Amino acid sequence: MRFFRLGLVLLGAATMVACQSPQHVELAKPLKREAGQSRILLMPTDVELQELTAGGVLEPKADWTEAAKKHLAAALREQESARKLRLVDYDEASGSAERREELHQLFKLYAAVGYGIFNHQFSGPLQLPTKAKGFDWSLGPAMQALREQYGADYALLTFVRDSYSSAGRQALKIVAALAGVGVAGGRQVGFTSLVDLETGDIVWFNRIIKTTGDLRDADGARATAVELLAGFPQ
Repeated sequence: MRFFRLGLVLLGAATMVACQSPQHVELAKPLKREAGQSRILLMPTDVELQELTAGGVLEPKADWTEAAKKHLAAALREQESARKLRLVDYDEASGSAERREELHQLFKLYAAVGYGIFNHQFSGPLQLPTKAKGFDWSLGPAMQALREQYGADYALLTFVRDSYSSAGRQALKIVAALAGVGVAGGRQVGFTSLVDLETGDIVWFNRIIKTTGDLRDADGARATAVELLAGFPQ
């Protein structure tokens, strides 16, 4: 995951200087529904929180990360009834060791594909010409195994990286501002996707880029969950 973390950091430093509204692409309209509800497999959230040092180094914080995972997972769950969904929890302990390894590789594939969408699908200096008028991304037929195991129509995958300025970084920002120089602080970047488990196609994708928000508490996680699901298909 190191290459992906670095890619988002570089993207943020190079092209994102202010908060942006969530941006999404939607192909599934309407969702497949049984008895009025879509059955969606809620995959484990891929979340990491980091502290931005005075020297601009991002240092992972394990305690912040564990708290954020719990808060964000609960916040996504809270969206279930409001959106008339039926969320099914993924069981990380189920299946053989071989099967768990296959799913681990699938998560890595999702990170790589999600990174590509995040950078190259939306309008901007990094958008690929072939993506300007279409959306064609897939994780392939390997997703069908999850459909068979859980009986779900879709899988919801979430990736978030959140950073916070250290005391030293905050002091540097103040001093730099007095000198008329801008110094970047922490930022929250992430994306979430809805994957059709029959085809493996990504049928909805949303990204967030902002300089506010705090996943270390439940209220902040709720706000982020709402933004991550902005534009979610009905």
